[in-house]
This record gives sequence, C-alpha cells and structure tokens, in this order.
Amino acid sequence: MLGIELAEAAFLPAAFVALLAGLLSFLSPCVLPIVPPYLAYMTGVNVGGLKSGERSAVGPALMFVLGLSVVFLVMGFAASAFGRAFLQYQDWLTKAAGVMVIVMGLHFLHVIRIPFLDQEARLEAGEQGGSAFGAFVLGLAFAFGWTPCIGPQLGMILSLAATGGEVGRGTALLAIYALGLGIPFLLSAIFISRSIGLMNRIKPYLGVIERVMGVLLVVVGVMLLTGAFAAFAYWLLETFPILATLG
Repeated sequence: MLGIELAEAAFLPAAFVALLAGLLSFLSPCVLPIVPPYLAYMTGVNVGGLKSGERSAVGPALMFVLGLSVVFLVMGFAASAFGRAFLQYQDWLTKAAGVMVIVMGLHFLHVIRIPFLDQEARLEAGEQGGSAFGAFVLGLAFAFGWTPCIGPQLGMILSLAATGGEVGRGTALLAIYALGLGIPFLLSAIFISRSIGLMNRIKPYLGVIERVMGVLLVVVGVMLLTGAFAAFAYWLLETFPILATLG
C-alpha cells in the first residue's frame, strides 16, 4: 500500500517536470523559430497572410499537435512497458537513466558537446500544405524528425516513464509533455499576430533558455541517480497526507 501511495506522490513532481520540459522544448532555439513558417505551411498561406487573418491557423495547429501527441504517447507506453519488463533491474535502470540525463544536460550547458544532438534529422510531410491531413502528418514528422533537437528533453521524460514501473503513469507523463509543447503552439495559432511579435522578442534569449533546460536536466538526472525522487515523494506524503487518497 505504501509503495502505491509513494508512486502516486512521486508522479506529481515528475508531471511538473514533464510540463516544464514541454514548454522549454517549445522555447528551444531549434523549435521556436520554425513555428511561424510551420503554421503558414499548414494553413496554406504565407506568414504575412497569417498575420492579416487571411486564414485561421487554429484547425491545422490542432491537427499538428494531435499528430505529435500520438507519437509521444506511443513512446511513453513503450518506455513504460520496457521499464516494467525489467522491473527487477529498476535500480540499475534508474541510475543509468540519471547518468544519461546528466550528460544531456551538460550538453545544453556547453560543458560537453554531443554532435548528434546538434543535428536536425527532419522528415518532410510531402506536398500536403493547407490540409488537415497534412498538418497531422507534419505533427508525426515533427515528433520523429526533431528527435535530435528535442531529444534531451524527451529522453528525460522517457527515462522518468521507464523508471516509474507503471505503464499508465508513464504514458501520462508523455501526454503531459505533449501538452507542454502543444498548448503554446495552439496559443500561437489563436493569437497569431501577437505571438509572432512575442517570439521575435524572445529570440535573443534562446541561449539562456537552452541553459535553463540544461540545469533542469542535470537536476533531474541527479535526482534519478541519488533516489531523491523517492525521498521527495516521502516528504510529499508526510506533508500532504491527502495525496495518499489520490489515484
């Protein structure tokens, strides 16, 4: 019973990390700059047409987010199933995941450089611009093709999913990550003129955002390596006993 309660409590900080990682992924140097041209392509107009309201980008953006969410949910299910299959090696799996996440965080902090993570293996969606199906396919392609770019953030959440030992919670973590990445994309489509201006103002700070992501990765990696997530879950249960009734 305590193990179940502990798992429920440990999910809360992991869910917060997943949401924050999704938001920082959206703000990363290789995602934020391509948002306006992606919205334009999916809507079938140029960026100027978007700003003038020639067509609404909300529908295509929704299909795009649906496409990438499908891929992330499948990844979360697979990672969780893998972790459950090797439950007897959970301690080793958690420590290995912690080391991997720390290394990726150091890459973002420019302490070390991993050439693979500096590449963008983009997959094209074909000549489907301006259609709902094309936007959905582009979302699928984005989730697969930008893996080197958003890989460190995604890898961190997959590590949390794999070490959680529960398929449902692991899949939920990837759903939350998809929300963190997808909601800003939808808001950008809804408030297109304001969002393009805001993105232009954010661009000079993309390097800072990248380093914030690096710090988050290192902190989460250390927590995985030292078992601090479990300790924090104990603290949550002791401080907020109502958490034992959740789930």
